[in-house]
Amino acid sequence: MGKQSYLIGEFSKRTGISIRTLHYYDELGLLRPEKHPSSGHRLYKDEDVVTLQKIVSLKFLGYSLDTIGEMLNQKSFTVSLNSTLNLHVKKLEEEKENIERSLAAIKRTIMILEEEGEVESSVLLSLISSIQTEPHQKEWLEKYQLESVAELIESKTEDEKLAIDKEYIKVSKGLKRLYGRPFEDKEVKELVESYMEAVFKFLGEDVVTELGEIDLEEEKIIELETMVPSPFSKEEEEWLAKAMEYYMERST
Repeated sequence: MGKQSYLIGEFSKRTGISIRTLHYYDELGLLRPEKHPSSGHRLYKDEDVVTLQKIVSLKFLGYSLDTIGEMLNQKSFTVSLNSTLNLHVKKLEEEKENIERSLAAIKRTIMILEEEGEVESSVLLSLISSIQTEPHQKEWLEKYQLESVAELIESKTEDEKLAIDKEYIKVSKGLKRLYGRPFEDKEVKELVESYMEAVFKFLGEDVVTELGEIDLEEEKIIELETMVPSPFSKEEEEWLAKAMEYYMERST
């Protein structure tokens, strides 16, 4: 029938579980092998493989080792197990969303750096922060009755988001160079026009107009700025806002 007992090294190779982990399970009382009467070496048997499989399976489902210890002796599980399983499902779905956002941020960052060659660190980190906080931005928009805007942004493809990111980087580079010039300056006009056209294309004229008419309290603006920190100084932001206002007044 083959070998019935295994030293810890043999058992580790057979199950794929490290010796260190097996020691830890032994200390916790989850998987306690017999001890050789003379040498004291741990001796594992075939039935220990079944116990180990239970531990690994329950851990895979998201249970803590403490909880697993309580569940190992249960001969069967009932529908009551579903309550904890549903919690694990919710947790895993949230983790999945976080991973997907991280992947999106990484992929967009890679593409931006490949195309731009070099991006100021504060600008790039601001874009990454914006991607990370997209769910909170959506909640903020919904909170202040801007559900249509939230749905529109959520519907945008990664290519469309990348395009507006690149335009944002273009503005940031231009802002550092052109800051302080008169708004009627040709280069300032071209920079603002290019950015505003990209914004109109991304959001649509109606949404841009709607957002421009909203009079938000300072507290609400601070909420949004906390989620999407600006890489610009207060003076640069004010200058850019006035430049865009100047452009909007002359384009209507």
